[in-house]
Amino acid sequence: MASILVLYHSQEHGNTRAMAEALASGAKMAGAAVSMFNTNEGRLDIERFRAVDAVAFGTPDYYSYLAGGLKVFLDDWHIAKQANADGLAGKPYCLFYSHGGGGAVRVPLLKLFQGIGTMVGEPVESKSMPDQAVLDACRDLGRDLAKAATK
Repeated sequence: MASILVLYHSQEHGNTRAMAEALASGAKMAGAAVSMFNTNEGRLDIERFRAVDAVAFGTPDYYSYLAGGLKVFLDDWHIAKQANADGLAGKPYCLFYSHGGGGAVRVPLLKLFQGIGTMVGEPVESKSMPDQAVLDACRDLGRDLAKAATK
């Protein structure tokens, strides 16, 4: 059974959380064990990341950049990778994000996370509250990530 971490940042309106939950649902339906972590509630221990087979990253668009908690994760990941890369690179991953009208966060997301491993699918985007089509796309992406994690 593949293990997947859904690492995201969500607060105020919960739009990114709704996307994270849909993605987790799709991965579970595909047979994966899923854990979720909201960086708004704390800092992820890098050893937890090291232990999973695949990861989904989600963020709101904050002035065309990702949430600070995900940036902190990337800093921790980079530092840990320099000391001991075992289990930190080469993972399948996917991206999702929400925004209030811009969506320019897509550019830094694509660039900053590429060192993690192989991106699965295309990032899923939601303008404001995710509608049914966005939630379905998140479930599909979760399913695809679970399949990639078992290869």
